[in-house]
Amino acid sequence: MLDFTAMTLAIGPELWLAATGLIGVLLGALLKDNFNGLSFKFGALVLFAAAGIAAVTYQGGEAFNGLVETNTFVNFAKIVSFIVGGLALVMSEGFLKRHETARYEYALLTIFAALGMGIILSAANLMTLYMGIETLSLSSYVLAAFHRDSARSSEAGLKYVILGSLASGMLLYGASLVYGFSGTTFYAGIAAAEPSVGLMFGMVLMIVGLAFKVSAAPMHVWTPDVYEGAPTPVGAFFGAAPKMAAMVVFANVMFQVFGDSIDQWQLIITIIAGLSMLIGAFGGLTQTNIKRLLGYSSIANVGYALVAVAAGKELGAGPLLTFMTLYVVSSLGLFAAVLAMRRQGGMVEGISELGGLMNKRPWLAIALSILIWSVAGLPPFGGFLGKWVVLEAGVSAGLYPLAIILVIASVVSLGYYLRLIKIMWFDEPTERFEAIDGSVTLVVLASSLFVIVFMVFFVLLSGWATQAALGITA
Repeated sequence: MLDFTAMTLAIGPELWLAATGLIGVLLGALLKDNFNGLSFKFGALVLFAAAGIAAVTYQGGEAFNGLVETNTFVNFAKIVSFIVGGLALVMSEGFLKRHETARYEYALLTIFAALGMGIILSAANLMTLYMGIETLSLSSYVLAAFHRDSARSSEAGLKYVILGSLASGMLLYGASLVYGFSGTTFYAGIAAAEPSVGLMFGMVLMIVGLAFKVSAAPMHVWTPDVYEGAPTPVGAFFGAAPKMAAMVVFANVMFQVFGDSIDQWQLIITIIAGLSMLIGAFGGLTQTNIKRLLGYSSIANVGYALVAVAAGKELGAGPLLTFMTLYVVSSLGLFAAVLAMRRQGGMVEGISELGGLMNKRPWLAIALSILIWSVAGLPPFGGFLGKWVVLEAGVSAGLYPLAIILVIASVVSLGYYLRLIKIMWFDEPTERFEAIDGSVTLVVLASSLFVIVFMVFFVLLSGWATQAALGITA
């Protein structure tokens, strides 16, 4: 007999997302185009409500005979992921209306992508994990190609689905090897299994598949192309909500499933983290498109986050949540700032087109500068403190080469971050921008305010993250 109380405590947000997503499909079928405008408000409210449910059921629980199990660590990630996903949906409506693609399917795909994020975070079994990854991935492939009349968007969707399918196949093959050599698909059972060569091969293949999902090097090649080709609101969503969820799932799998074998996987994660930081830092230096640059910035920041994963769950779980929260909020704000810049000929995407932004829209230039400063990890904004706790975790774990690479990559990446600020503040003004949507303005200002507030109250955020990390470290 089903225990509805246990189900609600364990996967309340996912039950809500599944139910409201199906209701949305029904409303779309009945109302057709009349539901287009309302669907974005509907979707945003659904995601914010899901975050609220995750907060109410914060301590988590277990359901479906152990197939799903949640704790404060994954519920913290759910709250952040659903909130930034809702904000990404709020600021997408105006953009899609201007491109005549504001259809209700967009909001519903976002809800089902959020459902996938919730499932992978709640998973305590490899089969549940794979089901969630495919739910998230299939929705993401369609979102990337949502501008079906755009060659760039179609190309982005095609690249994403081909490379994503390859990564999913490797993840599934790795999971099958892990099952074959451990005799179970449950996280706890695998953790208790005797180590073997076959189990190690399965673990490596799973790491490769998960590294693709977080866009870590050398499985990063899809990221700049998809960020550039996908509609800008989709890029904003990809760079925030799924990024937070996938990164925490990566950590959760390594900590919970293979935690006792850290000596076998720490070097692998260290290499992936180092490559991600260096490729993200050096790759961004030659970019002329803002969205591609943000793609390389994302790769570098995933590398920084992986330093916390390599440090192990006792040292790295709390810093990972702290860093990723500050990063995804800043990333969302940066994409919102890109959405805020539009001219008669279309969206502004060239870096040189930011010239003289301080003269034309000083509030936007200041907010964008704060977000860039934060993502670059420069004091005094929140991003610096987030990077600091990750660096501290790496040093405490004895990962000195990785800590040195982190510092070098951060310095190199200043080349493109400071170039953006120089162009905005000191270059000659270009053509003036058109008026922007109020929702986009709100997200830009809220994101920049967030990194300022948690510059002052960083101890508060860090304390929340540390307490949340006790869900897997206690």
